[in-house]
Amino acid sequence: QVQLVESGGGLVQPGGSLRLSCAASGTIFSIDTMGWYRQALGKERTLVATITIGGSTNYLDSVKGRFTISRDNAKKTVYLQMNSLKPEDTAVYYCNADRVHYLGVGIRSGNDFWGRGTQVTVSS
Repeated sequence: QVQLVESGGGLVQPGGSLRLSCAASGTIFSIDTMGWYRQALGKERTLVATITIGGSTNYLDSVKGRFTISRDNAKKTVYLQMNSLKPEDTAVYYCNADRVHYLGVGIRSGNDFWGRGTQVTVSS
């Protein structure tokens, strides 16, 4: 099993900052892509940012210039630095790991592992 443990969510005022962390655990050799998704109340889950093992990033247009995704491959951890937060950023943020490669032989790569989510609320 792959477990994704998230932290860093909370309540912040508009214009403020939060840093989300997500640590993957299990018998993992590497993870091709890690990312963050969010789901606001009454809306569908959408991609916020992804990062590959080589460091290539992709962002939702509305967060470009405000959010920065990064990862520490040795710690199997992905981060999301969120600056200049807006009320419309309020959502449950979910960590994702795609194409997980396991230690040992004879084990197929796994796809689409999710964290339990962490609440981010932006309000004055």
